[in-house]
Amino acid sequence: MNLAKKQCVPCRGDTPAFTKNQIDEYLTYLNSWYVHINENKSYYLLKKYKFKNFQQSLDFVNKVSTIAESENHHPDIKFGWGYVEIIIFTHAIKGLSESDFVLAAKIDEISV
Repeated sequence: MNLAKKQCVPCRGDTPAFTKNQIDEYLTYLNSWYVHINENKSYYLLKKYKFKNFQQSLDFVNKVSTIAESENHHPDIKFGWGYVEIIIFTHAIKGLSESDFVLAAKIDEISV
């Protein structure tokens, strides 16, 4: 399945969050993303990137922001000198949906 070819779909609050089995299946379509559980016991995707300097980190964040805006699906991004961390999950359902994996797959296509 090529998730990067799909589009993010706005999630209604009544859409069920992915089960652990669905999460494990969809993770196989991504490159080095990890699933964590937050303090509210909600699953989220996390990926960390390393860069040579601040400018490369910022350039990458700008590319991610362009994708996020075009998909109308916005990750949490933390960055600084030589690093970027991206967290993706669907706030409305307090968990993961297909759109989260679609966004991650699109981010995977950015050359670093």
